[in-house]
Amino acid sequence: MKQILFLCFILLSSFSLFAQEKGTAFEMNKQLGKGINIGNTFEAPTENAWGNPWNPSYFKMIADLGFSHVRLPIRWDTSERATTEPPYTISEDFLERIKGVVDEALKNKLHIIINMHHHESLFKDPAGQKARFLSQWQQIADYFKTYPDSLLFEILNEPQEGLADAGLWNQFAAEAVSEIRKTNPNRYVLICSSNWSGTSGLDLLELPNDKNLILTVHYYSPFDFTHQGADFANMGHITGVKWLDTETEREAVRQDFREVKLFAEKHNIPVHVGEFGSFNKADMDSRARWTTFLSRFFEELGYSWAYWEFSSGFGIYNPATEKYQQPLVNALLHNPLPEPVPMETSVIYESDFEKNGQDGWYFQTLSNAAGNMSNENNQLTIKVTKEGTDSWHLQLMKFNVPIEKDKQYRLTFTASASKECTASSYVGRNDTPWDAYSDYYPFKLYNTNESYSYVFTMKSSDDPQGRIVFDLGVIPAPATISFSNIKLEKIQVDYTSNTHVGKLDVYTYFDSNLNNLIFNNDGTYNKATIFSISGAIISTNILTQGINSIYSGNWRQGIYVIVLEGNGIRQAHKILKSR
Repeated sequence: MKQILFLCFILLSSFSLFAQEKGTAFEMNKQLGKGINIGNTFEAPTENAWGNPWNPSYFKMIADLGFSHVRLPIRWDTSERATTEPPYTISEDFLERIKGVVDEALKNKLHIIINMHHHESLFKDPAGQKARFLSQWQQIADYFKTYPDSLLFEILNEPQEGLADAGLWNQFAAEAVSEIRKTNPNRYVLICSSNWSGTSGLDLLELPNDKNLILTVHYYSPFDFTHQGADFANMGHITGVKWLDTETEREAVRQDFREVKLFAEKHNIPVHVGEFGSFNKADMDSRARWTTFLSRFFEELGYSWAYWEFSSGFGIYNPATEKYQQPLVNALLHNPLPEPVPMETSVIYESDFEKNGQDGWYFQTLSNAAGNMSNENNQLTIKVTKEGTDSWHLQLMKFNVPIEKDKQYRLTFTASASKECTASSYVGRNDTPWDAYSDYYPFKLYNTNESYSYVFTMKSSDDPQGRIVFDLGVIPAPATISFSNIKLEKIQVDYTSNTHVGKLDVYTYFDSNLNNLIFNNDGTYNKATIFSISGAIISTNILTQGINSIYSGNWRQGIYVIVLEGNGIRQAHKILKSR
């Protein structure tokens, strides 16, 4: 009996010592695959504070859907969960609570990422809270040191405020990894940039010399779409922004991830998209289209991902009704990538620096920043001789650009710089409060000409005197930036194009008298819009599963375009009314 117990002890000890020594970071990232966040639960001030307490049945539901991992955001720094004085002890009850959640994930064969989330005291006072931050990681790492490698650590969610300084964040991140390695020499650890875990600013991230790191980034662009109606993000006044899934919108996403791709290839590090999602005030069809494209795009790049989130404002499950948001589930797990939606464009402004010199552009210097503008080789050239302390201290602007409410626009341009640097652009108001109608679009400049674009929907009142702005104030001097091919276009989706996305799932026909258009819907679609061949809307209709009838007795003879939408899928096809 003693020999058997001794053997068991040896086996368990071996498990503790070697559980993490499997594969590589790339192999682990492949195992993570498709995931989802348990949001608004343990990162809230208390578990019940944000109305989404932990439910142990969730992990089985998540696993049964087909997800392979969960990300568990955790706020460790409240006084109820950890002391504020040395040795900064984390509550044993709270550690046991998190252990129970981790165990439930592993029981359901889910990988799980635990992080440090909303560490507000650290953001406000990095120097004063550093010892507490490192002590907490020492305790967390020691508590879970015997767990298998299907448990991963994420150092910190969205560094900001005091930790927005890249040099300081690099130091904190390296010391946190070092603290974890004392008890978890092979644990996979996720690390982000200092820019709110964003896709820009990665060139300032210095990775520790560690083979078991995974880069994590967050993505919520376009922000006016993903966070529309969200009071917590000061976006409650913005609604009705759609994501149409045009090639232009897709290209904007690809450009946002260009820096991520270059960084990952340069440093040979796998990528995990730790958060992406859209708030429930956006229309469901747009949410499903956006989520479908991003999920398939991340998978195409070989990135693992975790959608934000399971059961709250962005969620795929409604605890009150105990029902899934099936269009989002399909978008994440089932929808193939459709062809982009066709569109038509009309030019609002297009630069011509060859014929028109500076073409009406104005260069403004503010504070102590300095520079000048010229036309060189048919490009608008800005020479920065002294940088400012804010991006708007050097601005390149084009005035009197008409922008209409509820219209969608695309800005494209070509740019280069004498050295790698970052700038930003927006389309906005040329008067107080000088706000942006678009998102603020950051872009990385290189010493070769690169093309850039972004898309936005105008949600303010018509502005016949809007402006296009490039903020260049924090580009280190001396630097030369060149612009060409600047174009602002209004976008209109081309619903009259005979475009099919996959197999047609709805049998559509006129009745014998041509008085009703019949849809036999298998449940895929929830909306049908009828257009004339010229693009005028004839009717918009809600579809239910089964037989649907739309009155067509007053339609003239001719060709009509039917656009079917639902579950992140759009199909357009033509039908002839013969008399």
